[in-house]
Amino acid sequence: MEYIRRNQGTCSVQTIVDINPDHTIQSVKVLGGCNGNLKGICQLLAGMKAEDAIARMAGTTCGSKPTSCPDQISKALQEALDKMQ
Repeated sequence: MEYIRRNQGTCSVQTIVDINPDHTIQSVKVLGGCNGNLKGICQLLAGMKAEDAIARMAGTTCGSKPTSCPDQISKALQEALDKMQ
């Protein structure tokens, strides 16, 4: 299931997640932000359970910002899981 979320409070503007029915992450794409770092994060997430990725990334901050690109990815994953229910 593909889910698209508009990011808030980060340099990246959008996160696209594709989650399999068993909750494994098929793919993650982030538009904007730190290109190389986000490509690496997205590659590491492929095949991981969405719940595990959320637990690891939720609440991560960037500098003085209360959120970050990984935090926004975790929000997209959680919203996608909620829609699957």
